Amino acid sequence: MRLTRRFNVSKTTAVLLIMLPVVLGFWGCKTKPAAPEGKGQIGIASWYGKQFQGRLTASGEPFDMEKMTAAHRTLPFGTKIRVHNLVNEKTTEIRINDRGPFVKDRIIDLSHAAAQSIEMPGIANVRLEVLSMPPTRAADLYAVQVGAFSDRAEAEKLATSMQQRYGVARPVFREGDQTWRVLVGLEPTMERAETLVQQLEKESGQAFVVHVDSDQ
Repeated sequence: MRLTRRFNVSKTTAVLLIMLPVVLGFWGCKTKPAAPEGKGQIGIASWYGKQFQGRLTASGEPFDMEKMTAAHRTLPFGTKIRVHNLVNEKTTEIRINDRGPFVKDRIIDLSHAAAQSIEMPGIANVRLEVLSMPPTRAADLYAVQVGAFSDRAEAEKLATSMQQRYGVARPVFREGDQTWRVLVGLEPTMERAETLVQQLEKESGQAFVVHVDSDQ
């Protein structure tokens, strides 16, 4: 004999069962990953212009002071950002194509045109909002910059000393300002790089997390 169990399902229950996958799908769409580094970042902006005109940026393209670009230490090249001038509430949108600034507490170096667009004569307090990042790029890696030298021998001397203590260190030439910068470490996350910064600041003073680009 075949036994058959019958279930009485109310119309309300049936509707809920039908809607459940839709609700779950909607919830999944609304759950977003953590905001990319730099979103909501607040600090001091500076700008650079004529003295760097035509020199290669860290991304390899010539610097044009009248284009809406900027330098950031860690955001990937091609990242688009909205910059809010917290002094006068003016905003502008720029693209990251260079590295910097390497001054404590400064978070972005705008081109001359970008600085003018938010009426920033010198430096200003700003908030950065990441609008988009390149859809495809290499895995992000980070290092810590501990020095900048005009003389290659000095940079190599410091790099050798840091390599003996931290395992990974190398001098990197930056075309934009014609300096040799010493980078220490090769970390897969910002958090690990920041931990290294805390160690290195005790030895070398200023230390900054920087994004490791393909030519480094």
